[in-house]
Amino acid sequence: MQEEIVNKPEEIQENSASGLPEVPENKTAAVKHPFFVFTINTVLGLVLLVGLVILYILVLSKKESQIQLPMALQNSKGKTLSVVYLNLDSLNMNYELVRSMRKDLEATVNRLQGELKKDESGLQKDGADFQQKVQANAISEDKAKQIYEILMKRQQDLLEKKDRYTQMMAQQQLAMNQRLGDTLTNFLKRFNRYYRFDYIMGFKTDGEILVANDSLDMTRTIVDAINKEYLERKK
Repeated sequence: MQEEIVNKPEEIQENSASGLPEVPENKTAAVKHPFFVFTINTVLGLVLLVGLVILYILVLSKKESQIQLPMALQNSKGKTLSVVYLNLDSLNMNYELVRSMRKDLEATVNRLQGELKKDESGLQKDGADFQQKVQANAISEDKAKQIYEILMKRQQDLLEKKDRYTQMMAQQQLAMNQRLGDTLTNFLKRFNRYYRFDYIMGFKTDGEILVANDSLDMTRTIVDAINKEYLERKK
């Protein structure tokens, strides 16, 4: 490619020389062509060459970066890392311990909600009855004031009970999550004594891992093993 670029100026010079008037025969010294003629074609050729070199460097840099990406899957000693993942959404749906804790939590929530609903219904009923008596002048002013203060106290107690039950449920949910996390971590440590994976990652919907290779999915194996251990200990 470089030879073509160098020869082009000479060809242009020869063609241009053929169009000039002939040199008289009595000319003692022949006109010598310079070794390299710097023309506009030379500039274009150099620009083209530089552009190709830059393009070549960019292509090589891109290939080199693509080749280096898998190096992230190697440790400091150059050993290839073994990585699998556990689908946490599937674990929450199929882990027997989670099902049991969820069942207990739902039972507690239903019990507390039923109690609050009963208190609220009684308060509304007594409030409506009090309003009817006041409108009908069926009770004295002092009695009405006394009943009103009692109803307001019951309403305040009901609001405090709702807040207390809400905090209770939040604490129970937190304790369940902590128990699940500890149980899962301890199990995976025992589980990995046999498989010896370098990493067991957690995958869930809307999590930090956006795409996962299905061939690395160990969810079914882990769920079966952890359920087996849980049921055996429950006996």
